[in-house]
Amino acid sequence: MSRKQLLIGLIVLAVVAVGIAGYFVFRADSSSALSGESERFGIALTSRDRSLGSPAAPILMVEYAAPTCPHCAAFDTQIFPLIKRKYIDAGKVYYVFRVFPLNSVDVAAEAMARCLPAENYFSFIDQLYRNQPKWDPEYGVADVRGGLVQMGATAHMSAREVDTCIADTAQQLQITKVGQDAQTKYNVNGTPSFIVNGQMRVGESTWQDWQDYLNKLLAKN
Repeated sequence: MSRKQLLIGLIVLAVVAVGIAGYFVFRADSSSALSGESERFGIALTSRDRSLGSPAAPILMVEYAAPTCPHCAAFDTQIFPLIKRKYIDAGKVYYVFRVFPLNSVDVAAEAMARCLPAENYFSFIDQLYRNQPKWDPEYGVADVRGGLVQMGATAHMSAREVDTCIADTAQQLQITKVGQDAQTKYNVNGTPSFIVNGQMRVGESTWQDWQDYLNKLLAKN
């Protein structure tokens, strides 16, 4: 999907969401956030980032992903838990997750996640990935809003709260900007994309591939 199509979709989403809000009157892990801004390996890190692990870890791993992306879901459920246990929890990798929206539904899902306390962010993203067939239009879901409301309920969000979060135009602009910066600053054009110590890795890899790659980087430190 082109950036122009995404922006058009966002406008439609905003109009629909605001109308809905008017009608209604209106992975359990700890995450860390940087205070202020910094830069490592040419990557700007901000307080908006959702992250796991120690910022002092020798490897910085930034993932750009989309909630509606099946390949991203496969990484989240199959590979990421292994990376977390062996590298992130061990202080070897500092992991930063950023949404690269492919469509307006990605923006809506990320807006919902951003409404939650930071410590609940990753568990909600994980629930979205594990339940894509319930809400993701990639799986032919017709009632996307209903699916997102259902997902919001897993995080104790009411339908009204879901609609309000989705209708937050300031949040929509922030989410879209993250995607635009990914393209213009780091040449990200699809999901999942990984920037590891400033090096781009695109697409799917096996667990063995990831171990070999990360171990080589660690050996250099």
